[in-house]
Amino acid sequence: MSVTDLAAGRPVEASPNRRFKLTFPMLLLGVVALIVLLSIARVVTGANDITSGGTVSAALGLAVPIGLAALGGLWSERAGVVNIGLEGMMILGTWFGAWGALQFHNPWAGVVAGAIGGALGGAIHAVATVTFGVDHIISGVAINIVGVGFTQYLSKLVFDGMPGGGAKQSPPVPPMSTLSIPGIGDPLRTLEAKHWFVLSDFAGLLRGLTQNVSAFTILAILLVPLTYYVLWRTAFGLRVRSVGERPVAAESLGVNVYLYKWIAVLFSGGLAGLGGAFLSIVAAGIYRDGQTGGRGYIGLAAMIFGNWRPGGLAGGAALFGYTDALQLRQGGTSVHALLLVVALLLAAVAIYQLVRQGRNKAALITGIGAVVVYVVFAVTDTVPEQFTSFTPYLTTLLVLSLASQRLRPPAADGIPYRRGQTT
Repeated sequence: MSVTDLAAGRPVEASPNRRFKLTFPMLLLGVVALIVLLSIARVVTGANDITSGGTVSAALGLAVPIGLAALGGLWSERAGVVNIGLEGMMILGTWFGAWGALQFHNPWAGVVAGAIGGALGGAIHAVATVTFGVDHIISGVAINIVGVGFTQYLSKLVFDGMPGGGAKQSPPVPPMSTLSIPGIGDPLRTLEAKHWFVLSDFAGLLRGLTQNVSAFTILAILLVPLTYYVLWRTAFGLRVRSVGERPVAAESLGVNVYLYKWIAVLFSGGLAGLGGAFLSIVAAGIYRDGQTGGRGYIGLAAMIFGNWRPGGLAGGAALFGYTDALQLRQGGTSVHALLLVVALLLAAVAIYQLVRQGRNKAALITGIGAVVVYVVFAVTDTVPEQFTSFTPYLTTLLVLSLASQRLRPPAADGIPYRRGQTT
């Protein structure tokens, strides 16, 4: 990003010398290849649920709150403010979302209230980090702690004594409407039930993505390309990213660094609050204490996995949602089938590293990993239940470890900034 580009407000990429650019045809090819691998694993193992419409639908619902939290982290960190308070902001979103839906007898009022509740947490984080220069980690931890205590107090004050409510939960909230593409549900279900190679797997994927999808889910999905457009294709987004890369240079060109950091952190809290509202309004239909279950932290991991870009974090959220859905539906059988997919993927990566990149040592390590995973798959029939419940978190850790070599956070992320400084 050059000084001339910033001054003119031209939306350019901060890292122009990228060696690899993901295009839509490549992305589509990757999705097709992944479905083929899943189909192979399904045929070999008989674990039909790994590509069923029910699994895809469950994965989508589990991925949405994580993706919204990750989007919140993206906005904040692209402006140079580390936000580990996403969990606390999600907690505020769960309570305010349920309260708003009950207060106005409308789930969309709960969506707005959840975003406001999360933005309240974002405002506290902005006051501490942007205005007063408090360490970002300390402020985030404090918000996570305050979010838990504040919502518990509000629950006792508001929900306790209400019909169906209590000190740790709300009454049931009004349901959110769902949408389906008419006329294709039954044909897709019939094709899926035939268990044909690849065709049935595509049918299961399409059925899960097109039938009984919450309107809130569609809104969350649309926020991903909208975030990309705003941050990478507008002058406003260029200025937001500039204060996270070179705030001194941005200030020298007339950008109000404090203002843009404030705006980004407020958006961050609002998006995390939307993730919390999804949990209480759509996922459960009720607010419960401890409902987020650490999804704010997982959203932060998904954002890092996605290299601080919207498309990448969406993939990370989908990965966690899918592994979580597998262990919830069929447990050990589905996770065991997933081991074969992992072995095949590692083998493909090893071949790519050896043939296209010439990285012999990395290819050897990856190949050994593929062999180990395949041996575990071959000598076992199922995966113990104690391990399957940990699978989503283990998947997140493994993916972050493999992706760590290509990560590039914003240059000024987490660095305190005071107006007038020269470096």
